Amino acid sequence: MASTQYDRVASDARATGTDGFARLALKLDAVATGLNGIAYLALATVLDSFFGVTTAVQYPVGAFLLLYAVGVLAVGTRKEISRTGLMAVIVANMLWVVLSLVVVVSGALSPTGVGAVWIVLQSLTVGGFAALQYVGLKRM
Repeated sequence: MASTQYDRVASDARATGTDGFARLALKLDAVATGLNGIAYLALATVLDSFFGVTTAVQYPVGAFLLLYAVGVLAVGTRKEISRTGLMAVIVANMLWVVLSLVVVVSGALSPTGVGAVWIVLQSLTVGGFAALQYVGLKRM
């Protein structure tokens, strides 16, 4: 009897655990992105001089990040994660990485040194989320 009960629990864990890694990566991404968006919106006037990126850029970016975080969270909290939705998040994250690096290299927003470092660190973090999500996709 104990063996049968154990087998059922193990089987259930395998059946529901296949998207666990992707789900975790999506949720972590959503939380980090949401917090970043809130910071851009709430602290834009402080970050303006610190990063050298104007509030006219920070406000729309902050709003976008909040909306994007909600979308990522929606993908990660569905009963069954959509492979298409997960792939869309991965592609969007990689696009963010590329565009962030283009901004730094081109000097398009004229960030301060601290701002340039922040943009690069942020892009590396987003790239890390994309990599984790890709691993999660492959495990599904």
